[in-house]
Amino acid sequence: MNWPNLITTQRKTLFILIDPDKDFPENEWLDRMNLLNEFRPDGILLGGSHLNNDHSEQIIRMTKAITGIPVVAFPGDFSHVHPEVDGVLFLSLISGRNPEYLINQHVKFGLTLRKSGLSCLPTGYVLIDGGKQTSVSYVTQTQPVPANETDLAVATAVAGEMLGLKTIYLEAGSGANQHVPLEMIAAVKAEIGVPLIVGGGIRSAEQARAVYDAGADSIVVGNGFEHNPEILREIVGVTELVNSH
Repeated sequence: MNWPNLITTQRKTLFILIDPDKDFPENEWLDRMNLLNEFRPDGILLGGSHLNNDHSEQIIRMTKAITGIPVVAFPGDFSHVHPEVDGVLFLSLISGRNPEYLINQHVKFGLTLRKSGLSCLPTGYVLIDGGKQTSVSYVTQTQPVPANETDLAVATAVAGEMLGLKTIYLEAGSGANQHVPLEMIAAVKAEIGVPLIVGGGIRSAEQARAVYDAGADSIVVGNGFEHNPEILREIVGVTELVNSH
């Protein structure tokens, strides 16, 4: 499976973010998997900022057995990558100035990931202020780009593309009060040629449609699905609708 082709400028795609640290009962995981199998987003992102209760193996096993949907690691630390995932978002936190998440993690784990044979997609990860401190900002000890600093977000994204990164990910953070501003999404999209992923703070079909229309090629829904799994039905419908036009 060439899963990176799911992140493309040719069609809109939807990824559901699942945090393996969440301690749901087995039957609740099963209910979520059945919903995923019924409505079928394009992929599952698996990851979080820390792992105290790591259910990665259980989630991967259930996802593959029930849905067959690709599972891609979205690691807070590359040591979190489970060997049974289908691929890895090889994230570089280009909005921050902490070398650990800008390059050090990549030096530590790059050879290991290459030897694993997992397909890694070099991704410029740009944190945007979503109205509250997020676990990503806390763990990485980096400040997000202010929501009103569109020019800075654009410059950061362009620099990431010029460095050779294959996609840009604008992230308002898990549990953000609001998603990335639409004008910022549009401005970044206008200046880059690689696919644009947008995540954080998307909790409704209306918000998903607005983010797609602003220029996102892929959207990521995490907390929205975590707190209201049935929202998947509506957001998948929106994704299909925008692709039909």
